[in-house]
Amino acid sequence: MFKALEEKAEEKAMVQFLSRFTDYPFLVKFKDSEYPIGEGKPAFTVDFKEAIPVAKLLNSTSLALGEAYMDGDLEIEGNLYEALDHFLGQMGKFSTDEHALKKLMFTSSSKKNQEKEVTSHYDIGNDFYKLWLDETMSYSCAYFKHPDDSLYQAQVNKVDYILEKLHLEEGMSLLDIGCGWGFLLIEAAKKYKIKGTGITLSHEQCKEFERRIKEQGLEDYLQVKRMDYRDLPASGMKFDRVVSVGMVEHVGRENYKLFVDCVDQVMKDGGLFLLHFISALKEHPGDPWIKKYIFPGGVVPSLREMINCLSEDNFHTLDVENLRLHYNKTLLCWEKNFTEHLDQIRGMFDERFIRMWDLYLSACAATFHNGIIDIHQILVSKGVNNTIPMVRWY
Repeated sequence: MFKALEEKAEEKAMVQFLSRFTDYPFLVKFKDSEYPIGEGKPAFTVDFKEAIPVAKLLNSTSLALGEAYMDGDLEIEGNLYEALDHFLGQMGKFSTDEHALKKLMFTSSSKKNQEKEVTSHYDIGNDFYKLWLDETMSYSCAYFKHPDDSLYQAQVNKVDYILEKLHLEEGMSLLDIGCGWGFLLIEAAKKYKIKGTGITLSHEQCKEFERRIKEQGLEDYLQVKRMDYRDLPASGMKFDRVVSVGMVEHVGRENYKLFVDCVDQVMKDGGLFLLHFISALKEHPGDPWIKKYIFPGGVVPSLREMINCLSEDNFHTLDVENLRLHYNKTLLCWEKNFTEHLDQIRGMFDERFIRMWDLYLSACAATFHNGIIDIHQILVSKGVNNTIPMVRWY
């Protein structure tokens, strides 16, 4: 009897906590009870198998709900993305006890730890990523020039767009910081005959990129190194152009200026640098669930702090573009591919991992759609460059 009363009290406390999220009405189910939240027809239904203690929701709403979903204690009736798209626009109402989560939220930015954090995500396995990325193996925001572009075409569009912005010419040197599986540099070598260097901390990405270079006979044009960006200045290398796509989010807020300093030291005067990164309106330590399960140590920079860091090193801002809705569409394509390959993925990972990854892809799509996060491309020149066209040639 006492256990039943305790469970009922926990249930009501959980529902009371969830009652703050009233922007879109939804229905909470718990065993034999239903609780409408907000006014109007419910946009989605959440079915709780177990009540989440309010203490956990207050410590981190994100962690509590995310782990409940991963463990199967929380189910969404209907489409997961659509439910999250309604719910995650209210992330400002989430609770996060940063003091209690200090070790999770503010991890070491040492080389050893950051290598461990990066490889924990990108070394899950090339075979896994090949199942739901497109043939280019591009793990970043695509660019949909036309509504009916396939994911593959949109990733080709993205790379072409970046290369056009960099105003490449034959024989130029190009550095890609966080080169992934190498598609951008491969395209640059084929289309512009540049000399390219890619750096990554991922063993799996480096191995696959090396294989691609040999397969396509590009040994005279491209090389890939397992290297921390902080080792660039000591390398003695110099480049006409530098690009970094989706990498600066891994360096940590305290290292943004250091990252830009390292780019500055390997660039030739007048060179162009394109920085493509997930961004936020304001500085924020990040989401606890994402940090624990998806991107350990990841921090989303604000647009203003990155431009400030660039300005301090005499980088002149030439262009800033927001591709937020392109990333929403990219993530929905990935989630669709992921779902279509569930049978193969179940042969690699357990159900908890699968639910975690599906939640990650759907939640990120929802946060981009709601403007919780953006994605920006910043094009800058090292010092003044008067040789590029006066209009947006791309």
